[in-house]
Amino acid sequence: MDNSFIALIEESIKKNWELDALTDFKGATLRYKDVARKIAKMHIILEDGGIRPGDKVAICGRNSAHWVVAFLGVITYGAVAVPILHEFKPDNVHHIVNHSEARLLFVGDQVWENLNEAFMPGLEAIASLPDFSLLVSRSEQISAAHAHRNERFGHHYPCSFRAEQVAYRREEPEELAIINYTSGTTGYSKGVMLPYRSILSNVMLCRERIALRPGDSIVSMLPLGHVFGMVFDFLFGVCQGAHLWFLTRMPSPKVIAESFAEIRPRVISSVPLVVEKIFKKNILPRVDTKLGRFLLKVPIINDKIKMKAREEAMQTFGGNFIEIIIGGAPFNAEVEAFLRLIDFPYTIAYGMTECGPIICHNFWTNLKYMSCGQVVPRMELKIDSPSPHTVPGELVCRGANVMLGYYKNEEATHQIIDKDGWLHTGDMAIMDEEGHVFIKGRCKNMLLTASGQNIYPEEIESKLNNMLYVSESIVILNHDRLVALVYPDWSELGEASRSPARIEELMEKNRQELNAQLPGYAQISRIKLWPEEFEKTAKKSIKRYLYQDVRL
Repeated sequence: MDNSFIALIEESIKKNWELDALTDFKGATLRYKDVARKIAKMHIILEDGGIRPGDKVAICGRNSAHWVVAFLGVITYGAVAVPILHEFKPDNVHHIVNHSEARLLFVGDQVWENLNEAFMPGLEAIASLPDFSLLVSRSEQISAAHAHRNERFGHHYPCSFRAEQVAYRREEPEELAIINYTSGTTGYSKGVMLPYRSILSNVMLCRERIALRPGDSIVSMLPLGHVFGMVFDFLFGVCQGAHLWFLTRMPSPKVIAESFAEIRPRVISSVPLVVEKIFKKNILPRVDTKLGRFLLKVPIINDKIKMKAREEAMQTFGGNFIEIIIGGAPFNAEVEAFLRLIDFPYTIAYGMTECGPIICHNFWTNLKYMSCGQVVPRMELKIDSPSPHTVPGELVCRGANVMLGYYKNEEATHQIIDKDGWLHTGDMAIMDEEGHVFIKGRCKNMLLTASGQNIYPEEIESKLNNMLYVSESIVILNHDRLVALVYPDWSELGEASRSPARIEELMEKNRQELNAQLPGYAQISRIKLWPEEFEKTAKKSIKRYLYQDVRL
């Protein structure tokens, strides 16, 4: 990798000067030249305000054009970006700002309503993402720099601001670019230190695998505060001169149908939950109302239904995309089987924040069923098992994508990266002779029964989640018996079926049907109804630790 990531940003801005760059759906559009102008003014504020290269600047808000401008302004100046998921609770945001030693915070309106600046004493200023106004300033220097930014911009560029005047610094490969705080299922946020080599390697993978052209549209659905959305939607898109669209709302099936028809995106990144919901709620019922989601269980369907299903699916996502990249959590096996049946162009990206994020990926035409692909360029991978092809072992990796470590947490760093540089993912997997990786589940989620059987709850949940009247589930071990906690799909349950006795009856039928598909040691002893949706991370993974010790 001879390139500089900052050079890719600079070249794209210059080359695509007049093209549309960033649009808030139903809102304003910024062209690449507008983005460059805003970056230049931000550099003036940072420099005149006394912010030094290497200083930390936090960004917390919903996806928007100005979120991207703030991030680009920070890294092209030489400061370290600290993206914070807007879904984080206020005390977690306060903690991250303080732990990262951020000097500035850019914040969205909805987040700002719940924050308290008194709990973030190290901040010198807080700026609004919608209009970049100063909400709080504890620095006369920053206040003055902000007040005089337009005057100073005019002094720097007295005639006009032109593409050839864009000249950003060049980074070192090991230089810290981003501190990304994980939204892990263990309840603790750790600051992942991602160097520029990791960001560049991940963006290069996208460039090598996805034929995105200048002017092509991308819809940014995944939170930009999470590295999957940041790299695949934003950083890759900007480097290619794409037109990024921000929904500024939760990507529900209805919002996606409305916006995608208008935007017609070329590349789509998504977590499995969104794709699964759209197929189950929007696509299958339209294909054949009598069959509905039962199509997922039919191994052979006629070509006419197959073609109709594919056409409906393609149109639901805008009808113009190369592929949908699915990552962040395990994909439902039956939904995936159906996608393969109708030749739907999907691909799986497997990774973790600590690898910025990608470890495995494949072209969708080469992807094996239930595999997350093969190890990506510039990375190596192995399965810690005496027989990696048949016996699951922990997946470990090393290479250009791997983080520097956890910020101010050497102990946690040494626990995950060993002395030979191998990063221990915590995922159990097997790998076939051609290097295709099949994830079985998380090491820490694995359930060990009294008889010594290893059970991966994700595999059981994948089957259960596809049954009638089941919205989502968790399988836990209780007194050496497997119990499934189920949040029902209330939209499928008619009024007549909503009595507790009737729901219990339907779930018992599901339990028997499920057990018929499972080996004897993995039988579900009972299904317990859960009254609300399970609490999730930004990647829509259930926070399992909250439910391990429930009273039954």
